[in-house]
Amino acid sequence: MKGRLLWKLLLINIVPVIGVVILVIWLAIDQLAADYFMALMHEYDVSPTDIHRMFLSSIHRYLIWSSLAALALAFILSFLLIRRVLRPLSQMTAIAGTMADRTFSARVDIISADEIGRLGLAFNRMADNLEKLEKLRKTMVADVAHELRTPLTNLRGYLEGLNDGVIPPSGETFQMLQQETLRLVHLVDDLRQLAQADAARAYLNREELQVSELVGQLLPLYGLTLQEKKILVGTDFPADANRVMADRDKLLLAIRNLLANACQYTPIDGHIKISSQRTAQGIKVIVTNSGNGIAEQDLPYIFERFYRADRSRSRLAGGAGIGLAIVKELIEAHGGMVGADSSPDVARVWFLLPG
Repeated sequence: MKGRLLWKLLLINIVPVIGVVILVIWLAIDQLAADYFMALMHEYDVSPTDIHRMFLSSIHRYLIWSSLAALALAFILSFLLIRRVLRPLSQMTAIAGTMADRTFSARVDIISADEIGRLGLAFNRMADNLEKLEKLRKTMVADVAHELRTPLTNLRGYLEGLNDGVIPPSGETFQMLQQETLRLVHLVDDLRQLAQADAARAYLNREELQVSELVGQLLPLYGLTLQEKKILVGTDFPADANRVMADRDKLLLAIRNLLANACQYTPIDGHIKISSQRTAQGIKVIVTNSGNGIAEQDLPYIFERFYRADRSRSRLAGGAGIGLAIVKELIEAHGGMVGADSSPDVARVWFLLPG
């Protein structure tokens, strides 16, 4: 493509421009300069015929040679300039071929700030996103396999033990099998919710909602856990920071995941606070819980899929690391953002919706 486009641009730029210039000069010499020369010959009473012919012949000869030199120089300069301009396009073609083979490390060299340079920047951003998505895909497949392998291995071991008569078919054994099965069900349900969150942008049904109403609707679901752990729950929803425009089901799911996360990591006799506040960007909803807080090195990654601050935790104790990733997808689908901060004994996870 580069060669064909290069020659087309050369022909478009050189042939018409240089050809028109040469034609204009040729006609000007034939008409104006020759007439002026003839006038001089008549003024000095010199026979103009032979000298006029020699004059035109010499001028035409020098004009032809100068035209050829101008064409050669214009061709060389245009060739070098156009090839330099088209270099990013040839790089994009080559890099696009490597992307087809799932290699996303190559980038276009940006050598200008014009339209081609901006195209190269956009291409590099696309390559960055594709590389990030490919890494995320590989990580997600590995993490899903890891999360599925543990309960499946346990189920296989117990079933083989029951089949061989090594493990007695007691109620405790069946309860253990049920727990492992529920772990698989919960993981599959988390993955389903994550897939729905990914597609949330296309299925938003926005309406005016009250944050306090949504939280009040969800808190009873965790009443038993809150009672068993003796957790105190407080809320604070000012009138000017209580209404948002959002999809009810998706916002309920986001808040539910935040509450589930807070209940899980709040110690016995701890406390949870759900509050909202108005900022310049919109309505900010904050879920604060007491506990060990979040390590500073973990804060940038807690919304990544399958990320757990303590990798030694089992899924039963620490979850699959999908809940906050679902919150991130759902809130960003609304045009909002998520974040977290922490102190040694308090963790705060928040989301912000424009409004």
